[in-house]
Amino acid sequence: MKRILTIAGSDSGGGAGIQADLKAITLLGGYGMSVITALTAQNTVGVQGIHEVPAPFVERQIDSVLSDIGADAIKTGMLANQEIIETVWKKIRQYKVERVVVDPVMISKTGAHLLRKDAQEALVKKMIPLAWVVTPNLMEASALTGLKVNSLEGMKKAAHRIYKLGARYVVVKGGHLKGMAIDLLYDGRNFNEIAGPRIDAKNTHGTGCTFASAIATLLARGDSVLEAVRKAKAFISIAIQSSLSLGKGTGPTNPFAYVLREMERYRIIQELKRAVDVLKENKVGHLIPEVSSNLGCALPYAKEIGDIAAFPGRIVRFKESVATPGEPEFGASQHVANIILTVMKFDPEYCSAMNIRYSEENVARLRKEGFLVGHFDRRQEPKKIKEKEGSSLEWGVGEVLKKMKRIPDFIYDEGDVGKEPMIRVLGRNPMEVIAKILKMIKSDQ
Repeated sequence: MKRILTIAGSDSGGGAGIQADLKAITLLGGYGMSVITALTAQNTVGVQGIHEVPAPFVERQIDSVLSDIGADAIKTGMLANQEIIETVWKKIRQYKVERVVVDPVMISKTGAHLLRKDAQEALVKKMIPLAWVVTPNLMEASALTGLKVNSLEGMKKAAHRIYKLGARYVVVKGGHLKGMAIDLLYDGRNFNEIAGPRIDAKNTHGTGCTFASAIATLLARGDSVLEAVRKAKAFISIAIQSSLSLGKGTGPTNPFAYVLREMERYRIIQELKRAVDVLKENKVGHLIPEVSSNLGCALPYAKEIGDIAAFPGRIVRFKESVATPGEPEFGASQHVANIILTVMKFDPEYCSAMNIRYSEENVARLRKEGFLVGHFDRRQEPKKIKEKEGSSLEWGVGEVLKKMKRIPDFIYDEGDVGKEPMIRVLGRNPMEVIAKILKMIKSDQ
């Protein structure tokens, strides 16, 4: 197990600082250790007080850890004052730890100063040249360079200037820019734009700490800087998507969401296989449409096709039953993914769906069994939607959900030119979807 030491301040609210660092390190498979530079009285509303740890005791903590356990990587966060910065700089050089990630913490999200103004020069002269990777946000990049950094071009100029200060790699975080959330990685020669969708979330406390700690852990595990930054961005993006509404102010992110998603991959694949096995045991071949069928299930907080598992080659009719050409895979079906992603925007618990053959008799059976059934008319589909490949289902399913204001069991349409009529089955998991289909069949027996 790789050893990662975080040297930072403590957040009594648990969302940032040492607490956030140790969570990220542990969840990514590292062994976390800590040197505390300052105690803060802090919650989601703000920082109510700061008690700086005397530099000699910071030094004693570092000696205790590195002389015995050692470290494969170090992450620094809140260093509070010039004396602590100089102590940390001296000790990292003494113990010759190369993989150092410097998060130049200066001001909290609530506006509290976490680094004395007279210590900024020490940060620039001591810690930046020591950094394998430095991770300023836009405000910190502006403070470090004297530039007004508020655009991608400004980020490039700042990254170049910070690199000249001595860092091996510079990551300027663009989370506060409009549009796509772009982080910029610069190695002195090349710029790599690492983009992700902007997440509309109020609770973002601890994002910088978590991101830097994730990079440090991934570097310790042997990832390249580019790989580490990309994976760390995915890690923090999922943590923001699933952030926690705790307290009265800006709540924390939820780093456990990343691990939960990875754990869910195996379970989802197995559940899809079990669900199709049940279908194969029953005479449901007549329910497979001309274009074949598919059954999908999504990871928690799914955002794209790669988050949804389905059957490559689809589910096809085989005599009176069904067959699948291969095992379920993530990213195997854009069609079923569009349905599931649209439904999950209304209710994240409904993360599974399957399409089956439409007939008036089938719809009648559904209503007879008391299922909640929705319907959309493809003839009413706006022209601009029809012209956009793959957006028809998103429109149709979305129209039903907006009208019904709840998730139905089934959604059908009667087709259009070049479009086969279809029924979609919705459920919280694959077995629930299959159970609804089997109940419909048994109603006619």
